[in-house]
Amino acid sequence: MSYFSLIQNSLLKPKNSVRAIASQLLRPKRLAIFEACLIGLVCGLAGVVLKTGVGWLGGWRVYTSLILPGWLILPSIGILGGLLTGFLIERFAPETAGSGIPHVKASLSGIPLALNGRVAVVKLIGTIIAVGSGLTLGRQGPTVQIGASLAAWISHWVPTSPEYRRQLIACGAAAGLAAGFNAPIAGVLFVVEELLQDISGLTLGPAIIASFIGAVVSQLLGGQSLNLNLAESNISFSAEEIPFYILLGIFAGLLGSLFTSGIVIALKLNRRYLKMGLPLRIALAGLICGLAVAVLPVSFRNNTGLRESLVTGDGNWQTSLIAFIAHFFLTIIAAGSGAPGGLFAPSLVLGSALGHLVGIMEVNLLGAGLASTYALAGMGAFFCAVCRAPITAVVIVFEITTDFKLVLPLMISSVVAYLVAEKAEKGSLYDQILEGSGIQLKKEKPDNDILNTVKAADVMQRRVETLSAQMTLDEAIVAFSRSHHRGFPVLNEGKLVGIITQRDLANVSERSLSGETLISEVMTTQPLTVFPEDTLSEVLYRLNRYNLSRLPVTEGRRLVGIITRSDIIRAESDRLTNEEAQMGPHPEKSYVVYQTRAPSTGQGRLLVPLANPQTAPALLELACAVAFQKNYELECVQVMLVSRRGSPAEMPVRTAKSRRLLQMAERAGRRWKVPVHTQIRVAHDMPQAILETIKERHIDLILMGWKGSTKTPGRIFGAAVDTLIRQASCDVVLVKWGKKVTEKDNLESPNCNAQSPTLNRWLVPMAGGPNAQRAVQLLPALVAVSRKPEIRLCQVQQPSIGQPDITVLEQASKFLGRRLNVPVIQMPICSSSVADALIDLAQKNQCDVVVLGASREGMLQQTIKGNIPEEIARSCNCTVMLVRSAAA
Repeated sequence: MSYFSLIQNSLLKPKNSVRAIASQLLRPKRLAIFEACLIGLVCGLAGVVLKTGVGWLGGWRVYTSLILPGWLILPSIGILGGLLTGFLIERFAPETAGSGIPHVKASLSGIPLALNGRVAVVKLIGTIIAVGSGLTLGRQGPTVQIGASLAAWISHWVPTSPEYRRQLIACGAAAGLAAGFNAPIAGVLFVVEELLQDISGLTLGPAIIASFIGAVVSQLLGGQSLNLNLAESNISFSAEEIPFYILLGIFAGLLGSLFTSGIVIALKLNRRYLKMGLPLRIALAGLICGLAVAVLPVSFRNNTGLRESLVTGDGNWQTSLIAFIAHFFLTIIAAGSGAPGGLFAPSLVLGSALGHLVGIMEVNLLGAGLASTYALAGMGAFFCAVCRAPITAVVIVFEITTDFKLVLPLMISSVVAYLVAEKAEKGSLYDQILEGSGIQLKKEKPDNDILNTVKAADVMQRRVETLSAQMTLDEAIVAFSRSHHRGFPVLNEGKLVGIITQRDLANVSERSLSGETLISEVMTTQPLTVFPEDTLSEVLYRLNRYNLSRLPVTEGRRLVGIITRSDIIRAESDRLTNEEAQMGPHPEKSYVVYQTRAPSTGQGRLLVPLANPQTAPALLELACAVAFQKNYELECVQVMLVSRRGSPAEMPVRTAKSRRLLQMAERAGRRWKVPVHTQIRVAHDMPQAILETIKERHIDLILMGWKGSTKTPGRIFGAAVDTLIRQASCDVVLVKWGKKVTEKDNLESPNCNAQSPTLNRWLVPMAGGPNAQRAVQLLPALVAVSRKPEIRLCQVQQPSIGQPDITVLEQASKFLGRRLNVPVIQMPICSSSVADALIDLAQKNQCDVVVLGASREGMLQQTIKGNIPEEIARSCNCTVMLVRSAAA
């Protein structure tokens, strides 16, 4: 099956219809805002569902334990909830074990881990059961993985690249955390500070929108995340308390590092020594948590109430000490089992208990502060020691309290805790968990990361075989029979409008369509494409996503090339073998010293290099006629050569004469109503400058003058012309003007309005190759310069062949008959010399133009067969045009 067939099949999926509709109705910026709003809304709703579910199940557990014996009910619910959670994770989504934040961090770093709707649903349900059944874990951490998974799921329904999908996942993670804490700013900062660790990889606008919408939805539908309700008098700060806040930071840093080490050790012990499945491990953790809470005071059964009592300073030092010790070990046990749940809420409880203890000590020694202020500062400090995100720690507590008097003590404690924790143990808990799972995150992208640095335009094939949307099925069948390709892009006025495959042609008989039916009626429309600016990673993502071998490259809707898996592999191989450095010195790039731009309204671009003021008027008239007929824009370039001893960008040049030549092109464009772009390039090498222009401006056709002969040894048509015929990625038309045209134009000043050259009688030899076919396809545009065109199609065959085969002549005549209302004469000729036969025919019929094909491969055989184009150009007084197809 061809890659076009695969594209065709993929277009039949409803998901792709959603992509097509979204991409057509919304511009990129609007689409990004729409996606951010959608992600924020969905993540906010998920946060509400999670909070409601955990609250309902946890409330039922506490209520039941008050009615029935707690020592029996709490462990039983813990065991049952652990078994159910473990089975759900093990059976449907093993990726949802743990807090999920390491999983998201690895995914954002380029590790191919699953993030989808299935992960989001399993994580949501598993967290509700685990946290609601009494495991000492929080619900805020899992919202990060839930939000990221929902965003990844949404990204499959809209046009995305790998980098853009990564940004959507980051938006979902931010929105998830914002919905968990009702802290939108902290959600964005946590993603930047901990998950990405680089702001350059995130477009802040969509992330902020998603985060704020997630927080608003969560607050409107789910209420406050932490009901602290602190009065202004509950927070105080004075300068003499600074040493105690530093002491709090030191304690938080040391104990936070011990806490993270305990979780890592517990995970390793569970993997190595506890030979049981995940359901049994979580059930065991549920049993231990249930028994421990059952013997503790009744207030410990409600984590939310305990946290609020610690923060408000209602509890005594014994309660704070017991709360810290109990939560410290029970959280390590629960997290070490692999249960789905977060560490944010336990960290806040541990921090508030530790801060409350330090606050009580400070009050007893100095009597200056309030224990509640230390409890809030302790929340941020311990959170920072665990997550190693000081900015997020400060902002998240500030957003909960919204009291500026808390900012300074909070910053002091958090920064000290971060420094102490980093000194005690390098790396955050999430990095250590990933390393324990065998995942090593790359700290930075290597400079030679070709997939993220090289663009599609750098490696794509610019010569693409295409078909016209106006071709019939009979003509398409002939094209398939002459090519090894199993599908072709279909163009209409230079725009990619579809693809046609062998399968499409096979289905024609079932639809009872005639051979005169246009291929536009049977082709597949809206093919999947990439842009020249897309990186190879984005191209590879789409190739893998849709199981394709190649993709068309478009600029707007204009086809500018095609890229295959082989192109990517070859580029990677060249980089690994340093082949670019082995190819020797390259000519220094040309430098644009002058340019003008017209509106880009055409369906393609025609390049005209201007050098000779005498033939420039006739060349411009022909170029304008072709551009007008094909609805092309005209790109005129004048190359100024400078010495190789200096850089083109540094050499002083005078552009007055060149500008007058380009102004002539602008006047011709205004007469023909054709958009004209102009530029002057300073270069060491003329063909290299023209090739650079072709690549940068995505040229479809180049039309340039040709002397008709060359005296350079080893050259066929001339140094510049040979290079362009071999290397130009577009169609090439070379024009050697006849005596009638040059004599007529010599009488005119270059500044005068040139009249159309006398090109009425056209002779087109047909050999059946791609260049002759392309010449016939261009002929309707070329003859636009003629007043009374008359076309002769000839085919020269050897006398020994016998009855000549005129199929090629008939097809070409039929093609021209549909597009031109002019006489088309078929002339099969038998002759042993192609050049002599064409010269005699041109002179006998007084032809004004001879149009010839010139392939890359044919040029190599000129020593055997002779240089036919040069011989004709030298012997004929008429104009001679060489046509080389981009696909040849």
